[in-house]
Amino acid sequence: MSAYEALAASYDRLTNDVDYRATVDFYREILAQEDLHPRTAVDLACGTGTVSVLLAQQGLRVTGVDLSEEMLTMAQQKAEGLENPPRFVCQSLQQLTLLRGVDLAVCALDSLDYITDPQDCAEAIRRVYRALNPGGIFIFDVNTPEKLRAMDGQVFLDEDEDVYCVWRGEFDEETNICSYGMDLFQRQGKLWHRSFEEHREYAYSAGQLTGFLKAAGFNGIRVYADRRMEPPQPGEQRIYLKARKGRIIR
Repeated sequence: MSAYEALAASYDRLTNDVDYRATVDFYREILAQEDLHPRTAVDLACGTGTVSVLLAQQGLRVTGVDLSEEMLTMAQQKAEGLENPPRFVCQSLQQLTLLRGVDLAVCALDSLDYITDPQDCAEAIRRVYRALNPGGIFIFDVNTPEKLRAMDGQVFLDEDEDVYCVWRGEFDEETNICSYGMDLFQRQGKLWHRSFEEHREYAYSAGQLTGFLKAAGFNGIRVYADRRMEPPQPGEQRIYLKARKGRIIR
């Protein structure tokens, strides 16, 4: 089963400890430092649309892009009733094509790591560059190689009354990919339905990603610690990167 096919319906319950608002607040902190006031945004690998909704509630015209139709169905339901609802599109990031340019592109929760071919990741970044208006900004985060390597052999458990999820990590030094098989049990009436998904993340370094950004044409590249306006420290589990396209928006 493909990643997020069965997980979509339970994803928000299993990730209720994720502070999406703090992530969006960090985006706003970077934008303030850059003196940028975007009006349009694309939320890349938007999943169930939480970041898309938060950005839309701040007045941006938002397009959410994701490869999973099941996750986009959840996102569409979440956005129902908003005065300024996001528009959702089913696309892979390496085939990203928007009808109009945007001022801001974001990609949350290590989604770029899921592109396990570095050439595809570089193409996705080139596509983001093309999608941005002049002066636009790209902000994203990734898991560090240290974090992904440390997941090797680890077993993790998430659960609530209706969902039970256990997953096991395995890091392959030869491929530089962390795989984790996920057994998902979802309550359906008096019975439990079991499904299995495999998730895979490539361990991109900050230097590798910076190289992709420069090759795509970005400038003003900076690497941050996890939601802190400072350089990453040794042992950092997650890092953020921002990059600009050309001139400043005024």
